Amino acid sequence: MYSIEFSESAEKQLYKLPEDIQKRIMNVLERIKIRPFYFIKRKEGTPYYLLRVGDYRAVLDVKTDQFIIWIKEVGHRKNIYKH
Repeated sequence: MYSIEFSESAEKQLYKLPEDIQKRIMNVLERIKIRPFYFIKRKEGTPYYLLRVGDYRAVLDVKTDQFIIWIKEVGHRKNIYKH
């Protein structure tokens, strides 16, 4: 099973979101710990992956050798795709 780690900026972005959205994102992150590649897609033009949670997205990196899912960025889809 993978563990989940947040970058400092992703943690701040998550806690700025409404509480109900935070809970939804955390629930989905708990679910992907077992088989992350079933739930994520590659973000085009980058080495990262995207996780969809309604209108929100999490940009993440999966370190298969260390069994870590590293959350790089969290936010509304209109902001995430600009980077």
